[in-house]
Amino acid sequence: MSKTIAIVNQKGGVGKTTTSMNLAASLATLEKKVLLVDADPQANASSGMGVDMSKIEHSIYHALLGQVDIRDIIYTTDIEGLDIVPSHINLVGAEIELLHFKSHERVMRNLLQPIVADYDYILIDCSPSLGLITVNALTAADSVIIPVQCEYFALEGISKLLNTIKIVKSRMNPQLEIEGFLLTMYDSRLRLANQIYEEVRRHFRELVFKTVIQRNVKLSEAPSHGVPAILYDADAAGSKAHLALAQEIIEKEKSKSDK
Repeated sequence: MSKTIAIVNQKGGVGKTTTSMNLAASLATLEKKVLLVDADPQANASSGMGVDMSKIEHSIYHALLGQVDIRDIIYTTDIEGLDIVPSHINLVGAEIELLHFKSHERVMRNLLQPIVADYDYILIDCSPSLGLITVNALTAADSVIIPVQCEYFALEGISKLLNTIKIVKSRMNPQLEIEGFLLTMYDSRLRLANQIYEEVRRHFRELVFKTVIQRNVKLSEAPSHGVPAILYDADAAGSKAHLALAQEIIEKEKSKSDK
C-alpha cells in the first residue's frame, strides 16, 4: 500500500529539505520504491539530488497547470528505487494561477493519483509557507511530518500550522494524520537544545519521533555534491539518523497494518 507524506513547516531553516531528501534516500535504501516531489520554488531538493536544473524543461509547475503529464517529469536519481519530480522558481507564480482552477486546493492530489500505486512512499517537500501549494500538498497527503529545530522560537508558528492541518482535515482531506514531529539540528551539549527537546516531548508526547536528527556537518555538505548524505558518507551520524527514521516509519506502518 502506498503512502503520501508531506514534510511541512511554514518556518524556514528547520530542515524540511534535508529531511525530505535523506528520508527519501533512506527509504529507497531499505528497498522501498520512493518518489520525492519537490514542491518548493527554491528547488533545493532537486539540485541536492543531482538534477541538472539548466536542462530541466518542465517541472512540477507545468504539471500543476496541466501543461505536461506527471509521468513525463519523473527523473531517476543515483539511488535505485528513488525518483524525483523537480521544482522550478516559476512555482512562485503558481499560487495565483491555480486560483482560476476549479477545486484549486485538490490539483496536486488529482495530479498524483495516477502514479500513487507505482510507489511505496511519495514524499512532498513543501515551501516555508502555508500558501496554496502547501495546502495542495496537505490535501494530497495521507500524513504530515513536521520538522522542529532545537533552537529558540522552535515552537513559534506551530499552532498556526496545526490549525491549517485541522482545516484541511475537516474540509478537504479527512484521512490526514500527523505522522510525527521530528526534532532536527539537535546538539546535546547545548542546554537550550535539551530544553526544546523536553518541551516538544511534553507537548506532543507519542507524536514525536524517537529518532532525533543531530547537527551534522556531512548533512550540510552532501547537497553541494548533488547527493543525499547516505551516498556522500553512509557512516555519518546524519545518514544513520535518517536511516533510523525511515525504519521507524516503516515499523509504524507495519504495526498499524498488523492490528
